[in-house]
Amino acid sequence: MDTFEHNMANLFAQLGLANSSQDIDKFIAENKGLPSNVSLAKANFWNSSQASFITQAINEDADWAEVVDILNSMLRD
Repeated sequence: MDTFEHNMANLFAQLGLANSSQDIDKFIAENKGLPSNVSLAKANFWNSSQASFITQAINEDADWAEVVDILNSMLRD
């Protein structure tokens, strides 16, 4: 049974990013305004492994997909 909590803090940790509430807010503030014609995984602020993780989460409708979708919404205008 998978008891791992798929939340924003754990997503940031999975991506190798600082994951405190303040760190997440800062990341979103610094990267907000992602154009609608750019997919989240193609954003210039990801490294290749982060982009691959995001792509896989979305394409496979993985456990992370919902949190990735929320992050995607937060990064748009």
